[in-house]
Formats: sequence, structure tokens, C-alpha cells
Amino acid sequence: MEISLLMIITVVIYLIATAIFGYIGYKQTTTSSDFLVAGRKQHPMIMALSYGATFISTSAIVGFGGAAASMGMGMLWLTFLNIFVGIFIAFVYFGKRTRKMGHSLDAHTFPELMGRRYESRFIQGASGLLIFVFMPLYAGAVMIGGAIFLQSVFGINYEVALLFFAAITAVYVVFGGMKGVMYTDAFQGAIMFIGMAILLVFTYVKLGGVVTAHEKLTALAPLVPAGMAKGGHMGWTSMPKFASPMWMSLVTTLVMGVGLGVLAQPQLSVRFMTVKSNKELNRAVLIGGIFILMMTGVAFTVGALTNVYFVEKYKMISLDVTTADPAVLKAMDEGTYAAPKEEPKVAAPVKAAPAAAKQTTNEAAAVVKPPKKAIPDNIIPIYIAKAMPEWFTALFMVTLLAAAMSTLSSQFHTMGTALSRDFYEKGLDIKSKNSLLLNKVGTGIGIIFAVIVAWLLPKVLEGGSNIIAIGTSLFFGLCAAAFIPMYIGALYSKSVTRTAAISSFVIGSLTSLFWMTFFHTKESAALKICKFIFGKDTLATNPVLATLDPIVVGLPVSFIVIVIVSMMTKKTEEKHLKKCFEGIKGGTK
Repeated sequence: MEISLLMIITVVIYLIATAIFGYIGYKQTTTSSDFLVAGRKQHPMIMALSYGATFISTSAIVGFGGAAASMGMGMLWLTFLNIFVGIFIAFVYFGKRTRKMGHSLDAHTFPELMGRRYESRFIQGASGLLIFVFMPLYAGAVMIGGAIFLQSVFGINYEVALLFFAAITAVYVVFGGMKGVMYTDAFQGAIMFIGMAILLVFTYVKLGGVVTAHEKLTALAPLVPAGMAKGGHMGWTSMPKFASPMWMSLVTTLVMGVGLGVLAQPQLSVRFMTVKSNKELNRAVLIGGIFILMMTGVAFTVGALTNVYFVEKYKMISLDVTTADPAVLKAMDEGTYAAPKEEPKVAAPVKAAPAAAKQTTNEAAAVVKPPKKAIPDNIIPIYIAKAMPEWFTALFMVTLLAAAMSTLSSQFHTMGTALSRDFYEKGLDIKSKNSLLLNKVGTGIGIIFAVIVAWLLPKVLEGGSNIIAIGTSLFFGLCAAAFIPMYIGALYSKSVTRTAAISSFVIGSLTSLFWMTFFHTKESAALKICKFIFGKDTLATNPVLATLDPIVVGLPVSFIVIVIVSMMTKKTEEKHLKKCFEGIKGGTK
């Protein structure tokens, strides 16, 4: 990417504005309550934008946008679940009870809410430890994206960029606490909203309008590569063939894994405790829904439509563009490219002769020899660089930086409080004279841990391939199996016992980790534990099992355990339940 003075100036202005909002948060943070839950008095717009900006990281825009370019418009089912489950269900049915119960039990973190609801220091401590140990994989993936961006803008090496990115985020998290995080999140969310809105409009204008663009995309179905068609791909405006490997990957991993896993994200759940009443949550639903629609809906729609743009300009689908020689693309941009003579003209990729394996013949009469495997994560950045004006490229790069920083700041805050408050202070029952200082120290330790992980990940996972997808899926799937049954039981059932909650947490976590390590190929191949023990990437005996996401296995097991154990163990005392459900209507016996 060619870096302009405009882009550098835009990034610098953005960083200065971020520092100002972080400073405002710092000046308003004087107590542990301010640091942990922003004093429980945040405005619904700030809360909604902070929730959305935390939820939507660079992976949702670039990584999942690239996935839409590969898999097609079926990704929009994830947008539906993000809005219906991640916003409506989360705010109305989880958020209100979480806020009220958190206030009644004086809980300041998600693990603390679970621990106090079930009267278990083990639940709070173990939950905090699980978050602190595994969230750095998710945070590391986000940090890598931000560091690579800064590396490209300022021309510095990766390690320096990583430290700089971590440092500028850490400053307002450590000193500003939750207020600093939420203020900067809201600012960053506004930038993200504007950037994605402009991207959608520009894309439709460039492709001839909404209807025309989608008709063109539908007409590209014959260009689906043979390998993808065999895996179930039926065109970019159709769902993959039912139960095919691609359908399993799209539905169980992306749509269900992320769409349902959002309910159990501790960095999101704690935001429900930052507003003063349920009215604020009702007002935040509309804001949050529109924000998520603009983020994921635009990313997935534009991602799929990049195929139309690249086919019209280069006679290649989006995946092929990521493997094409940049010099060839530049020559085609300038109109100086001379295609090889006497090549057959065909409308779709054809099977190459054995001697020309891994070559793709296109209508442009050029044989592209991919130097490496197609990288979906590169599709959106290439599209922005090729299709958009320079000023928007600068704005979009800042949009990506804002998406990364807003997610990372919340991860830093959650990791720090999980270690200091949930594991050390409450789980181990070690008293502290200065809880605010302890939380800041814990956050600092969490940041250092995450930086180390971000530095190691590209070296361990084959140069960094699929890091964002692996880190995100692993953490979302693990949290879903560990927390969702216990969380639902805490908010809605008086019959779920402490023993049942602990059993569900432990067995759900272990089941999810076991499936990731030995069956789900995306994680098991990257972790290499299965290969080390058994000499192969996965123990799955067929493609369906190999692509079945851990959430489809771990979550049902966790639910079954919590129901069965609750029926067999001693019930919680009515006095404690009355305190937990004070002011909450309903709740089963």
C-alpha cells in the first residue's frame, strides 16, 4: 500500500482525539466503581456505541468481510443473529436482569456476578482465570491487525508497531478505566459508522446501483472455482449446499459460533452494569441495532460485491486477486498490460493440465500462477486501495484502527479485572488496601501477557495464517460452552444449584477445548497437539465432524449437565435467592 501524507495526518489526528477522550475518562475515575463499571451512570448512546465498537473488531470488517467475498451473502445470517441475539435478546432479556442483579449483589464484573449469584468463590476465581488465560489469544489477533496497520502507515518494523499500538491503547485503559474505555469506544464507533456508510454508498454507485450490483453478483455463479463448488458453494447470492463442508463452516462456525457466542462475552456483559436504569437499555437497543447493521451488514454485503468489481476490472474473482502479481494489477490499472497471446478465452476457470497445476485461466486470456494460497483477509484492503479515492482510503484505514483499538481496550480492561479482582482478590480471598491500584496493576499485567502472545502467534501459527479467525473462534466457542448455561440459569432460574453451575462450567469448558484440540480442523491443525500425539491434524473421520464447530458440541453438553446436576443437588437458600432477584419480575422456581 502506498502511504500518503493525508493518511499519516489522519492517523495522527485520530490518535490525538483518542488521547483526549482517554484523559477525560482518567479525570473522572476516582473509585473502583468508576474503574470497573464507569460509576453505573453512563448515557445509553455511549453504552450502545461502546458495546457495538467492542463487539465489532477489525476481524468483523476485514476478516469476515473477506469470508463473505469467499462464501457469499449467506454471511448476512450472521448479521441477523448479531442484531436479534447480540442486541435485542442481549439487551432486553439479559441486559436488564444483569444490570439489576449486578446492582443488588454489588457485582462489578461478569465473573463476580456469577460468583455472587451462586455463592461460589470458585466460580468467580476460575472464570477470571479462564478469561485471563484465553482472552489473550483473541486480543493477540486484534493486536496483530493493528500493529500491521501502524507498520504500513509509519514504515516501522512489526515489533515496534506492536509495542506502540499496545502502549497507546494501554494508557487510557490503565488510567481511565471503564470510563476511558467507553468514551474512546463511542468516539471510535462514530468513526466506524461514518466509514462503513460511505463505503456502502460508494460501492453501489461504482457497480451501477443496488439492483444492478446484486444481479451482476448472481450472474457470477458460473465462475465459482471447482474446488469451492465441490465443497458446496452454489454462488455468491445463494447459501451453500445443505450439510456440505462449506455449509457446516458457514452455519456452525461463523453464524452460530459468533452469533450465539456473543451472549457469553464478559467484556460485553459488563456494559449492562454501566447504566443507571432499564430505560437506558431500552433506548440503547435501537442505537446498537443500527450500529451493528451498518458494521456487519455493510462488511458482508460489500465483501461479496467485491467479486463483481474485480471480475469487471481484472476478469478475476476476489480470491484470485489476492494471489495475483501486484505488478500485473498495476499494469491493468494503467492500461499497459499486454495479455499473453493465443490463450483460450473462457468464461469460467477451467481445469488445468497436470503440467500447469494450480494455474487458473481467465477470460482476460492470462494464466495466473498463484505464488501462495488465497488470503481472504486481504480482499477488503485491496478493494479499498483499488476502488476508492485516496481520501476515503485514509478514512477507512482509521476506521480499521478504531475497530481494533475499541475491541482491544475492552479486552485489556476485562483481562486486567479478571486477574486482579476475580482471581486474585476474590477467588484467592486476598484482601487489598487499594482495590483501584490493584485493578490497574492487574490490567498492566494483562496487557504485557497479551503483547507477548501477539508477538508469539505469528511465529507459532505458520507465519500468522488465519490468526484472527482462530483466536476469535476459540474464545467465543469456549465462553459459550463455559458461561451461557450458567448465565441463563443465574438470571432466570431459582432451581439451578451452585454444584450444577460449577459442573456445567468445568465440563462445558473441557468439552469445548477437547473438540477444538482434536476434532475441529481449523483449530486442531493450528494448535498441532493432535498431530503431535496422533500424527494427524484431526481425529474426525469425515468432513462433517471436521467442520462441526465446538459450540455445537460443547454448548449442548453444558446445558445437559446443568439441568441434570440441578435435579440431583441441594437447592440455594431462599433468602439468598430473594436478594438476587430483588426487583426482577419472573424467574422460574
